[in-house]
Amino acid sequence: MASSSSSTVAGATGWLRGKVKAVPSGDCLVIMGNSKGDSPPPERTITLSSLIAPRLARRGGVDEPFAWDSREYLRKLCIGKEVTFRVDYTVPSIGREFGSVFLGDKNVSVLVVSEGWARVRETGQQKGEVSPVLAELLRLEEQAKQQCLGRWSKTPGASELSIRNLPPSAIGDPSNLDAMGLLNANKGRAMQGIVEQVRDGSTIRVYLLPEFQFVQVFVAGIQAPSMGRRAAAEAIVETELASDEPNGEGSAETRPALTSAQRLAASTASSYEVAPEPFGKEAKHFTEIRVLHREVRIVLEGVDKFGNLIGSVYYPDGESAKDLALELVESGLAKYLEWSASMMEEDAKRRLKSAELQAKKNRLRFWTNYVPPPTNSKAIHDQNFTGKVVEVVSGDCIIVADDSLPFGSPLAERRVNLSSIRCPKMGNPRRDERPAPYAREAREFLRTRLIGQQVNVSMEYSRKVGLADGPTTASADSRVMDFGSVFLVSPTKVEADGASTPAISTAGSQHAGVNVAELVVARGFGTVIRHRDFEERSNYYDALLAAESRAISGRKGIHSAKDPPVMHITDLLMASAKKAKDFLPFLQRVRRMPAIVEYVLSGHRFKLLIPKETCSIAFSFSGVRCPGRDEPFSDEAIALMRRKIMQRDVEIEVETVDRTGTFLGSLWEAKTNMAVTLLEAGLAKLQTSFGSDRIPMLTFLLRLSSLRKSKTKNMGKLCRRRRSF
Repeated sequence: MASSSSSTVAGATGWLRGKVKAVPSGDCLVIMGNSKGDSPPPERTITLSSLIAPRLARRGGVDEPFAWDSREYLRKLCIGKEVTFRVDYTVPSIGREFGSVFLGDKNVSVLVVSEGWARVRETGQQKGEVSPVLAELLRLEEQAKQQCLGRWSKTPGASELSIRNLPPSAIGDPSNLDAMGLLNANKGRAMQGIVEQVRDGSTIRVYLLPEFQFVQVFVAGIQAPSMGRRAAAEAIVETELASDEPNGEGSAETRPALTSAQRLAASTASSYEVAPEPFGKEAKHFTEIRVLHREVRIVLEGVDKFGNLIGSVYYPDGESAKDLALELVESGLAKYLEWSASMMEEDAKRRLKSAELQAKKNRLRFWTNYVPPPTNSKAIHDQNFTGKVVEVVSGDCIIVADDSLPFGSPLAERRVNLSSIRCPKMGNPRRDERPAPYAREAREFLRTRLIGQQVNVSMEYSRKVGLADGPTTASADSRVMDFGSVFLVSPTKVEADGASTPAISTAGSQHAGVNVAELVVARGFGTVIRHRDFEERSNYYDALLAAESRAISGRKGIHSAKDPPVMHITDLLMASAKKAKDFLPFLQRVRRMPAIVEYVLSGHRFKLLIPKETCSIAFSFSGVRCPGRDEPFSDEAIALMRRKIMQRDVEIEVETVDRTGTFLGSLWEAKTNMAVTLLEAGLAKLQTSFGSDRIPMLTFLLRLSSLRKSKTKNMGKLCRRRRSF
């Protein structure tokens, strides 16, 4: 008991306002003032004057009857609410302030006593140490006793049932908890709990209901600044002397003295204090005012190698629930933690990572002095255009002819690399590099859907890369690649391909059509690049990550456990002329044979893939020739053929093979003889020296060639000015 000389009546008589931050027991409130800036506001612990509530169990102890119910009544009544309070008296010997607290116009002490959750102490140790409404409290206490309310219940067994059966605490002794068993039993299921303590911004101690298992949970995916460490000796002394007995009354339970092992540990432990990290106090306060002594939902995500529980914490906010980790990261009070986030679902990981990036860009709190690393990417603004796809270079690169430039102009073609994705490389036959697994399939997937189709292109960033495909900062051995998002305006084969329609960017803009990059990733033909902080990326990055997640779960394409398909193509362009001649009979077995134009070598010469014979050949029109490279109208002839037949499905009729191994004949695209197209455009001339008997439709071609010469256009002019080619 404290001596009478140790208590004084509070000199201040004014009323103060604040918000209830915590409710440690059925007769005690922690009230905080108004916050100024980011710093935690001042707070005061007020014990309700003249009341004594049942005591909650200390570690290893037992509740007094109705202690938990008493605390719960006061917690639900006051937590997070604005109150008006006044200090009635203080007892310095135990460092406590006793006062009156009003919730609106209701006296909290009156409410507690009237419900039977605390008893009234009639006199204090010194005159004046009583509640100003003592008489009213005594009357209400007697009324509650008569009505058998709260702790005054006379129901048989009610007193025993009100005492919690507490499992051994897992705090400080992990052996008291089977963390992995708890995770396996509750993985992915929301567990109800009440937060009893906040160690730091990302670590809470919580009672898991209804078993009251007291555990420590590390918030998944993040790490808040540390609160430091107090001196070991100071911590031991404080543990030994601290008292949580209400109203200064001694506990009936004698606390055991420190053991020799505890004192030895205290003497050998580090005695210096470690200060909190910058924004450590702010992060802890941020978490406290949202979850301390509040009901939360905890979804266990995993267990680390030390047996610590890792979980996502959700707290109520009106009708909805908020993610504590996301709120901390968005406020710049925690950083993204990869090893912990790997236990979470992909959507949750993306939200945390995006929130951290935004906090870094805004330099919020923890990131105030953040300096972004150098990057070799640069944003591209206001460079949107529409056009038709001319060529699919690979699964992540296409060439689009800009509609704003003249049809057939070589300057109209623009190379677009799909933003933020990477597909298997096509290799390089000249360097004896074979295509990577699924490289051909990725290109073919896009070819069948994009060639000749109208697309909208939104350029997003450029990136300087080395000639060996690695990032570089040197200008001598590097090139600049432009990246953008491509949208297929009129999809014909994408209904079941898994892409969302339409695509919506993180910036909120919307394009009509299907995002081609998302389409590729959803089919398992590409992966999403994990960009570094502040590195430019697709405006539709979240949608790409979601598509990748679906492809992984569906085991599609490169994510499949099956062996990749193997396709052996005989490239006759790299073989001898004799080997090409050996293939001639196979190519003449049918009158017309399907083929795919792989490359336009010149206006009249092409590289064709013959799927039926699994070979690539050099093919040229019979008796029709265009200008050679670097000659006038050569580029126009090549551009026209690229627009007309590049990577299109065509039909060919092979007549013969020349001495260089080039096959000669006719080529049709959609029943149109492409030699006729060249002659009509004035970009080719007829060469009868090939052998008139071997040129199909010779009479028609001669008449068409004469007509074009008479109109003095393009090749007509060229024929009069230059020597024959």
